[in-house]
Amino acid sequence: MAYMLLIMEPGERKRKRSPEQGRREMERMMRFGEDLKARGLLKASDSLKPDAEGVRIEVRGGKRTFSDGPFTESKEIVGGFFLIDCNTREEALAIASDCPAAEWSTVEVREIGLCYEG
Repeated sequence: MAYMLLIMEPGERKRKRSPEQGRREMERMMRFGEDLKARGLLKASDSLKPDAEGVRIEVRGGKRTFSDGPFTESKEIVGGFFLIDCNTREEALAIASDCPAAEWSTVEVREIGLCYEG
């Protein structure tokens, strides 16, 4: 079964951390990803640029609206993800618990599925 581990970081924390702290955290995350890959569990992973570089798009009544970041109403931002393939939900939760980002962020675990299910 495939699971997405979404790294949900408090926006203020990310903006206030030092470059050195950011490098140390990224190195830990890279090692975590390399371990998942070596174990045959990793399908994909990546980090995302800051929300200040993002754009939100809505279409209502045929009219498109674009909103440039940063998105100040967001308390957390998606900083990146790991897409893993494992046997059970419990295994996915154990893997997420080992993710270094769980120490400074929230790791949201979501099973991949059809959008109209459940």
